[in-house]
Amino acid sequence: MQPVQLNVQMQESGNGTPSVAKLDGKLVLETVNEFLKTMRPQASSGLVMDMSGVSFLDSAGVGALVQLFVHRRNQGQKFALAALTSQGMAVMQVAGLLKLIPVFPSVTEAQQAN
Repeated sequence: MQPVQLNVQMQESGNGTPSVAKLDGKLVLETVNEFLKTMRPQASSGLVMDMSGVSFLDSAGVGALVQLFVHRRNQGQKFALAALTSQGMAVMQVAGLLKLIPVFPSVTEAQQAN
């Protein structure tokens, strides 16, 4: 059985728009620790998580997104999710987080809103 993976590719922005973190893989129990280690040090004033490549999101992944959202909010930094898959959107809806964490249909819309 293949190990579960999540790749994070940072795309820095220079013109005042938020940086983008493109996720590819599964944001699940096996990948959240590395995900948080990678994302917590990001110091940009705005951060958009491009979730279009996330093939599966579980409760641990949702917890990691909430931790990152709270961490950034406490630092005065913005955070948004973009391009959630239907499975990811359903998990966020069931968790009741669509009212807490800003979610946008596309990365472009998320960058324009921040």
